[in-house]
Amino acid sequence: MISRWALWLTYGAHNHRPHLLTDIRRTQQNLTSIKLSSSLSSSSSTSAAGEYLRLSDEELMAQCEMDTFKASGPGGQHRNKRESAVRLKHLPTGIITQAVEDRSQHKNRASALSRLRTLLALKVRNAIELDGYRPPSELLQILPAKSTIRGSEVGPQIGPNNPKFTLGMQALLDLISTVNGSVSEGAKILGLSTGALSRLILSDDSLRAAVNELRTSKGMRPLK
Repeated sequence: MISRWALWLTYGAHNHRPHLLTDIRRTQQNLTSIKLSSSLSSSSSTSAAGEYLRLSDEELMAQCEMDTFKASGPGGQHRNKRESAVRLKHLPTGIITQAVEDRSQHKNRASALSRLRTLLALKVRNAIELDGYRPPSELLQILPAKSTIRGSEVGPQIGPNNPKFTLGMQALLDLISTVNGSVSEGAKILGLSTGALSRLILSDDSLRAAVNELRTSKGMRPLK
């Protein structure tokens, strides 16, 4: 399985673009979409950031610029005879994702949008006030049952293969960022041992890489 962090390296970097066999066709959104994008991007980044992942696919697409193109590469005579490859640029954040693997433009669009949600969780941080902080339900859902703040009403723990994990991952990264990469401080807030929180972080490659990038920037040792 391709990790979310690998998707960032493959699809998010500006310099990693497939060879274009035709000029990119710029696909502009309709006036309603433009109005929605403008209203959201004009608000403060910290307040808007937490809402990106809660948008429907249609609302999130309204914030994007979409390019379609033919991608070169192996795949036989039927591969990408039409402009089925899709690149999305999220205008409020500048994050770029793309999907080229399917002959269906519709499927590639869905894949690129899913990758965008992952990168928004990894790259966009929300401000947290630690005084009186209460973890959102999305974060509680990804915590192990041994957490002392996790009530039975939360339900069973969800893992990286669950689509809802992305929201919990974003909330956890927000907290770890607020405590400057300290896993031990984050663990105290979440009612976990440092080891238990470390194991949760290490359970997902992209989450581990994001936390380690933050810890390295603070002069701390990466988790292993």
